[in-house]
Amino acid sequence: MTFFALELCLTAICIGVACTYPQLGDVWFSRLEQRFSRLAQRKRAAVIITGLLALAIRLAVLPILPVPQPKVEDEFSHLLLADTLAQGRLANPTHPMWVHFETFHVNWQPTYASMYYPGHGLFLAFGQVVLGHPFWGVWLSSGLMCAAVCWALQGWMPAGWALVGGLLVVIRVGAFSYWADSYWGGTVPALGGALVLGAFPRIASSQRLRDTLLMALGMAIVASTRPYEGIFFCTPTVLFLLWQFARKSSRSLPRFLLRQAVPGTLLLALALIGLGYYFWRVTGSPFTTPYQVNMRAYGLIFFPWQHIKVGITFHHPEMRMFYTGGAVVGCYHLAREHSLELQSLKALVIWLFYFGPALSLPILAWLCTRPRGQFWKSFTPELRLLLAVFAVAYVSVLLTIYIGQPHYLAHLTTLFYLLLLLMMRDLHSATGFQPALKILARGVPMICFLLLLLRIAAPVLHHSPKPSWTRTWCSQDEQNLERARILGQLEHTPGDHLVIVRYRPDHDFILDEWVYNRADIDGSKVIWARDMGVQNAELFRYFPARQAWLVEPDVHPAKLSLYAE
Repeated sequence: MTFFALELCLTAICIGVACTYPQLGDVWFSRLEQRFSRLAQRKRAAVIITGLLALAIRLAVLPILPVPQPKVEDEFSHLLLADTLAQGRLANPTHPMWVHFETFHVNWQPTYASMYYPGHGLFLAFGQVVLGHPFWGVWLSSGLMCAAVCWALQGWMPAGWALVGGLLVVIRVGAFSYWADSYWGGTVPALGGALVLGAFPRIASSQRLRDTLLMALGMAIVASTRPYEGIFFCTPTVLFLLWQFARKSSRSLPRFLLRQAVPGTLLLALALIGLGYYFWRVTGSPFTTPYQVNMRAYGLIFFPWQHIKVGITFHHPEMRMFYTGGAVVGCYHLAREHSLELQSLKALVIWLFYFGPALSLPILAWLCTRPRGQFWKSFTPELRLLLAVFAVAYVSVLLTIYIGQPHYLAHLTTLFYLLLLLMMRDLHSATGFQPALKILARGVPMICFLLLLLRIAAPVLHHSPKPSWTRTWCSQDEQNLERARILGQLEHTPGDHLVIVRYRPDHDFILDEWVYNRADIDGSKVIWARDMGVQNAELFRYFPARQAWLVEPDVHPAKLSLYAE
């Protein structure tokens, strides 16, 4: 939490400077803003620069933030999906020895496939096939996301403020966040959300077909990554757009529906048909998602009004411990018995990642400086609309039993920055307390830029953030470096290998799972399998030509030895 404390201190200093020296640097800031505004007026160039800057920064920090190694179930499952697509398949046949390879967030019946939706996996597959590694798909999607956010903001506010927002996204999300440094996902649904919100004001004002198609594309991306949360986001957005046209005149809505909505709906329908085809190939039904198959197989529950299933057959004690322990049942009881605490934790997780002290400052300053007796009148129609969309979209988080991760609301990234920048712009042009409020608005980008420089310099200063599950803009994600080390060792060892993974009874399966394989198990150089005691013999008979190894993850460092039993 070193950088969080540092951000808190810089925010406090900014408040102190605003209160004591409100005119500090006014001439210098004014000149800088004029030059910045001239650059931002070239809107297309600003969008391209934002995207390229995100890509360049991530490349530049590779020496201190190398290509990440997966650790958590979600990452391995997304990588399986990407590898499946990279092999030219949508699903894989169930392996005859699948019980030995059974693991979390992976389906084995009716096909061997990831439980997740294909949107993020498509980018990972592109990185694997075209650029040589799935990480470069993450890298590319991060640059596209930052560029799309800048483009979206241009539809809602002056170009200068839109570019400020784009650069803030580069710093706070595209450089050091776990979205850019893992395989969890986040950048792709954020890209989809940016296209939806960016198209909204453009459609309302100019009714160009291009913008309608971009909104439909954004909805398709959200549907292929976070469909449950996306329903709560896209539905109010579309309804508000229709309301805008209905309010203008009696002719606006029918004309929009005929000329704009029909082509957009057709594009979205094609995307949904393609998604249904993917479901059919994976689950056997276009109306059954891989996620649903996994929930039924292992008794997963999602909402507090559901009931825990009994009688589920588990082939491994690890699987039983995971699905009947704190990861599922614990969250279920927390949601039912301590709902307020759970919702508070969810809000904290979202605040830490998306805002933190620095980006909370202009919001708090704006709220505290509304004219007396005119608080609600201070909310412009834009703010009211965006807050209404957020309120509906946030319901998707309130209903579930899980504390969640920031990428669950990745599609709202543009909305969060829109709200922030609208308030910053209001502070910058405020009267009355203008000097103090203006320096607060100016100080936030400076704080973020300074923090970025300090984060880049952190390894030299020996203060790099330690891996943590507390998600902030620069928290380093957990990685399974030991598994990667052993995998690299075996990949450079002649022959093909079969690795039996033996855990201790107290092993933490939620945060440290080793048994994951590629899409083509038989064709893999290294295969990972669970230790099943005497049943391992049938696995050795199936793979007679492979060298058998035993790995013990709970020995430090992890121990790899020839399987001699």
